[in-house]
Amino acid sequence: MTNSKNKIIQVSLLIPLLCFLVSCGSQPRQAQVAHPTYKVGQPYQVSGEWYYPREDYSYDETGIASWYGQGFHGERTANGEIFNKDELTAAHPTLPMPSLARVTNLDNGRSIVVRINDRGPFDKGRLIDLSERGAQLLGFHGQGTAKVRVQVLADESKAIADAMRHYGSQTPVQVASAQPFAQQNAGFEQAGNLNEGPEGQVEPAPIAGVSSQQLEPPSNTVEAEPKPVRTTPEIHRQLEATQPVPEVVQLPVTGHNRIYVQAGAFTQHENATKLQQHLASVGHATVSETAVNGVKFYRVRVGPIANVGQADGMLKRVSKAGIAKARIIID
Repeated sequence: MTNSKNKIIQVSLLIPLLCFLVSCGSQPRQAQVAHPTYKVGQPYQVSGEWYYPREDYSYDETGIASWYGQGFHGERTANGEIFNKDELTAAHPTLPMPSLARVTNLDNGRSIVVRINDRGPFDKGRLIDLSERGAQLLGFHGQGTAKVRVQVLADESKAIADAMRHYGSQTPVQVASAQPFAQQNAGFEQAGNLNEGPEGQVEPAPIAGVSSQQLEPPSNTVEAEPKPVRTTPEIHRQLEATQPVPEVVQLPVTGHNRIYVQAGAFTQHENATKLQQHLASVGHATVSETAVNGVKFYRVRVGPIANVGQADGMLKRVSKAGIAKARIIID
């Protein structure tokens, strides 16, 4: 009899606990509310790496793309939008938010337009982080990474920026006073500026005594300051809500599209040769000549490299050799 009473007491105590647990579990996750703003932001540092956000309407780079999805679905992005893994959005370390960019898979020619609305990826070997839907449309969802080309859509991005500056931003637009593009991507040297840590603390970084070596600019670099595109409040509302059409365009893929780790690019051949010799113990480094906007550059590269995994390993070795601004490129 005593045992039966004890069992009844135990069950009666468990019932309200189970009800509490069920009620807690049934509560829907509180939805995030979007407060999108136009944001460029100050230079910041993540895991020892410096990033210099800026308006760059001539941006045209190749590298390795990755993707993110369910783990971030419904969370707030870096400019206050809500991440939706099924929309065509992307994270980029430095491009303005929001802006539009065309991303082309260099292996299969598939190309889509995405809305840059988040910061990342913060892996040195990655150029852009696409939403899960973007990875699906580009055909690399299963493999996780792809060789891509990223091109900013200048006119559309300027229009969005101007509209949100004049009609939409509830807070002042932050535009980084970053160093010129060539200095940001220096060979041996690192540039210092503000450090925005993961907890949001901002600390000064050393600036004095920093030297730089010029890297080749993108082939379509525009030196003149971009002129703002004037819009109306109604156009602003349309632009603010702009989501790229989920349309895949098939583009011709030219070139070999081989993977390299680029350690630096120099206007002086002697400097390129010195870096090549410095990397002799790391891998097969070569010096190649190219002309960009009439300026001759000597590029120091390690490769070609067979696959992304091996490229990641080589990038780490080159970085450990003191080349902090080395990056993976496709050529």
